[in-house]
Amino acid sequence: MLAEDFVIVDPNTPSWSAIRPYVEAVLRLEQNEGPSIWHGWDKQQVETFLQGLPSPCALLVAVWETEDDAGRDSHDQSVREMLVLGCACEVVAGEVHSVRTFESLQNDDLPPLEELEPGYEHAFELMRVVRRLIAPVAWGLFTNKQTWNEWIFTESNDGIPFDKGKLLTELAQQGKCVLMGSQTTHHHP
Repeated sequence: MLAEDFVIVDPNTPSWSAIRPYVEAVLRLEQNEGPSIWHGWDKQQVETFLQGLPSPCALLVAVWETEDDAGRDSHDQSVREMLVLGCACEVVAGEVHSVRTFESLQNDDLPPLEELEPGYEHAFELMRVVRRLIAPVAWGLFTNKQTWNEWIFTESNDGIPFDKGKLLTELAQQGKCVLMGSQTTHHHP
């Protein structure tokens, strides 16, 4: 799953704290010799997905959370969407070689992280920047925190691996997330 020379590009950025638990879970799955499942995920499922990707490529995840900004009047409320998780992974020959937060992608082409919105304009900008800095995006997932948690943490009651690709496809068909990238028209994750 992870390359021997796996690199975390920017671990001292504020966004790293949101990504770190998922990287640690992958490390635990990878280091376990026997059968191991984390919230329905297992090593074989992740390896099969990664090995089916073009090489090189990137995986992109952007998750927003809705924050109600209460105005002075209780009837005057505006909803603000804040980016709570953003990362890009470089995949080469079925192995993750690097993971980086969106801070490392910042340049003149991208708005500041606090201004990134879950619309197609910023999604295309993110994908363009990732393509230029890392590799073409095979899969880009753009969603809200609730859907992210549903996908990541849903598991079967009997402790066997859960088909996360099928669940993500269902969530996308329900309009709960958007999948973009070179692989989205050919396969489901």
